[in-house]
Amino acid sequence: MLSATLQQSLSTTTQATAQSGTNNTSLSLLTVPLTAVPAQTLKVALSGTLIQITLRQRSTGLYADFDASSTRFLSGVLCQDRTWLVRDAAIGLPGDFLFADTQGQQDPDATALGSRFLLLYRPGWTS
Repeated sequence: MLSATLQQSLSTTTQATAQSGTNNTSLSLLTVPLTAVPAQTLKVALSGTLIQITLRQRSTGLYADFDASSTRFLSGVLCQDRTWLVRDAAIGLPGDFLFADTQGQQDPDATALGSRFLLLYRPGWTS
Protein backbone atom coordinates (compact mmCIF):
# COMPACT_ATOMS: atom_id res chain seq x y z
CA MET A 1 0.00 0.00 0.00
CA LEU A 2 1.31 3.47 -0.84
CA SER A 3 2.00 5.81 2.02
CA ALA A 4 -0.16 8.91 2.35
CA THR A 5 2.86 11.10 1.64
CA LEU A 6 3.62 9.24 -1.59
CA GLN A 7 -0.01 9.33 -2.69
CA GLN A 8 -0.17 13.06 -2.05
CA SER A 9 3.11 13.64 -3.89
CA LEU A 10 2.03 11.56 -6.88
CA SER A 11 -1.32 13.32 -6.91
CA THR A 12 0.45 16.69 -6.92
CA THR A 13 2.81 15.51 -9.68
CA THR A 14 0.03 14.27 -11.93
CA GLN A 15 -2.18 17.31 -11.28
CA ALA A 16 0.67 19.68 -12.08
CA THR A 17 1.42 17.73 -15.25
CA ALA A 18 -2.23 17.78 -16.29
CA GLN A 19 -2.59 21.48 -15.58
CA SER A 20 0.56 22.37 -17.51
CA GLY A 21 -1.25 21.55 -20.76
CA THR A 22 -4.57 22.71 -22.13
CA ASN A 23 -6.31 19.42 -21.42
CA ASN A 24 -7.13 18.93 -17.73
CA THR A 25 -8.11 15.26 -17.83
CA SER A 26 -7.36 13.26 -14.71
CA LEU A 27 -4.41 10.91 -15.00
CA SER A 28 -4.26 7.33 -13.86
CA LEU A 29 -1.00 5.58 -13.02
CA LEU A 30 -0.42 1.88 -13.63
CA THR A 31 2.21 -0.13 -11.77
CA VAL A 32 4.71 -2.03 -13.93
CA PRO A 33 5.75 -5.28 -12.16
CA LEU A 34 9.47 -5.48 -11.34
CA THR A 35 11.74 -7.84 -9.44
CA ALA A 36 14.62 -6.87 -7.15
CA VAL A 37 17.52 -7.81 -9.44
CA PRO A 38 20.32 -5.53 -10.71
CA ALA A 39 19.70 -6.20 -14.42
CA GLN A 40 16.38 -7.08 -15.99
CA THR A 41 14.46 -6.80 -19.22
CA LEU A 42 10.70 -7.03 -19.35
CA LYS A 43 8.06 -6.61 -22.01
CA VAL A 44 4.74 -5.04 -21.08
CA ALA A 45 1.72 -4.20 -23.20
CA LEU A 46 0.78 -0.61 -22.42
CA SER A 47 -1.65 1.59 -24.36
CA GLY A 48 -1.80 -1.02 -27.14
CA THR A 49 1.99 -1.07 -27.59
CA LEU A 50 4.42 -3.78 -26.52
CA ILE A 51 7.17 -1.89 -24.69
CA GLN A 52 10.46 -3.46 -23.68
CA ILE A 53 12.05 -1.94 -20.59
CA THR A 54 15.63 -2.76 -19.63
CA LEU A 55 16.89 -1.73 -16.19
CA ARG A 56 20.54 -1.81 -15.10
CA GLN A 57 21.97 -0.97 -11.70
CA ARG A 58 25.34 0.76 -11.91
CA SER A 59 27.48 2.39 -9.23
CA THR A 60 26.08 5.79 -10.28
CA GLY A 61 22.40 4.80 -10.17
CA LEU A 62 19.65 2.83 -11.91
CA TYR A 63 19.38 3.32 -15.68
CA ALA A 64 16.56 2.47 -18.11
CA ASP A 65 16.25 1.76 -21.82
CA PHE A 66 12.90 1.80 -23.64
CA ASP A 67 12.19 -0.08 -26.88
CA ALA A 68 9.02 -0.66 -28.88
CA SER A 69 8.53 -2.38 -32.25
CA SER A 70 12.26 -3.26 -32.44
CA THR A 71 13.17 0.43 -32.14
CA ARG A 72 15.17 1.97 -29.29
CA PHE A 73 13.35 5.13 -28.17
CA LEU A 74 15.43 6.00 -25.11
CA SER A 75 18.72 4.67 -23.79
CA GLY A 76 20.57 5.18 -20.52
CA VAL A 77 17.93 7.27 -18.77
CA LEU A 78 18.88 7.91 -15.13
CA CYS A 79 16.00 6.83 -12.89
CA GLN A 80 15.25 9.29 -10.09
CA ASP A 81 12.44 9.43 -7.55
CA ARG A 82 9.24 11.05 -8.88
CA THR A 83 10.89 12.24 -12.10
CA TRP A 84 9.23 11.52 -15.45
CA LEU A 85 11.55 9.46 -17.66
CA VAL A 86 10.19 10.04 -21.18
CA ARG A 87 8.92 13.63 -20.80
CA ASP A 88 7.87 14.22 -24.43
CA ALA A 89 5.29 12.67 -26.76
CA ALA A 90 7.66 13.34 -29.68
CA ILE A 91 9.90 10.51 -28.41
CA GLY A 92 7.27 8.09 -29.78
CA LEU A 93 6.21 6.14 -26.71
CA PRO A 94 2.49 6.09 -25.85
CA GLY A 95 2.97 7.46 -22.33
CA ASP A 96 5.48 8.24 -19.61
CA PHE A 97 7.11 6.42 -16.69
CA LEU A 98 8.35 7.38 -13.24
CA PHE A 99 9.78 5.65 -10.19
CA ALA A 100 8.23 6.32 -6.79
CA ASP A 101 9.79 5.58 -3.42
CA THR A 102 7.02 4.27 -1.14
CA GLN A 103 9.08 4.87 2.03
CA GLY A 104 10.70 8.23 1.42
CA GLN A 105 12.29 10.19 -1.38
CA GLN A 106 15.36 8.21 -2.38
CA ASP A 107 16.27 7.41 -5.96
CA PRO A 108 15.53 3.80 -6.89
CA ASP A 109 18.05 1.00 -6.62
CA ALA A 110 17.73 -2.62 -7.65
CA THR A 111 17.66 -4.03 -4.11
CA ALA A 112 14.04 -2.96 -3.57
CA LEU A 113 12.52 -2.76 -7.06
CA GLY A 114 8.88 -3.82 -7.05
CA SER A 115 8.47 -3.31 -3.31
CA ARG A 116 9.87 -0.01 -2.03
CA PHE A 117 10.53 1.41 -5.52
CA LEU A 118 7.58 1.19 -7.90
CA LEU A 119 7.71 1.85 -11.63
CA LEU A 120 4.53 3.68 -12.61
CA TYR A 121 3.15 4.28 -16.11
CA ARG A 122 0.97 7.19 -17.19
CA PRO A 123 -0.90 6.41 -20.43
CA GLY A 124 -1.27 9.03 -23.12
CA TRP A 125 -0.12 12.61 -23.17
CA THR A 126 -1.72 15.81 -22.06
CA SER A 127 -1.18 18.53 -24.61
